[in-house]
Amino acid sequence: MNWNSLLFVIFPYIALSVCVIGSVYRSIYRPFTISSLSSQLLERRKLYWGSISLHYGILIILLGHLLALLLPRGLMLWNAAPVRLYLLELTGLALGIWALAGLAILIYRRFTTRRLWPVTTRMDWLVLILLLVSVITGVWTATAYRFGSYWFTAVFTPYLWSLITLQPRPEFVAPLPWVIQLHVFNFFLLLLIFPFSRLVHIVTYPLGYLLRPWQIVVAMRGRVTPQAQ
Repeated sequence: MNWNSLLFVIFPYIALSVCVIGSVYRSIYRPFTISSLSSQLLERRKLYWGSISLHYGILIILLGHLLALLLPRGLMLWNAAPVRLYLLELTGLALGIWALAGLAILIYRRFTTRRLWPVTTRMDWLVLILLLVSVITGVWTATAYRFGSYWFTAVFTPYLWSLITLQPRPEFVAPLPWVIQLHVFNFFLLLLIFPFSRLVHIVTYPLGYLLRPWQIVVAMRGRVTPQAQ
């Protein structure tokens, strides 16, 4: 066994297994621990600009990666025209920079807003660091190894499908530059810690709200509780 097999075959399966089993376990047995733990009441302005930029930037980029995985031929047809290829590449780079700016705002917010320190855990910092590595290596790849939307379908699409079909082929990743390998490995690291972080709320659905009975909320303001006799 070599490092390539360990990092891009064994570790991905471990990360995916932990992600799925851990998320299901937490949603069933520890549902009240699943929350984004919003800190909007402690600081609002920087949270708004950072969160909007990060969430929308990463979400659209992930959808693009998913499109390349599910419809590689359609993406290759789109990139057949140089104008469309340049447009897609510039859009992806702009989204990456947008997400990076939002992430930088959120990290700056955690550092400078003292009221957030008591509600910030080590796992929060670990998630922010891994997201930072992911976005930086993604932007780095987009600028140093251009036309990723073109060669992604020839390299990563077969590699990911080989993992899905339980016929792993790490040789697709072995000759790639270290920064791209780091980008891939970092993605699986995020999967590994996913069920133990606040990120797990992304894949949960509040179905309980549809089934539970109505709750009556009674305001107690201004009322005096009678003393016990």
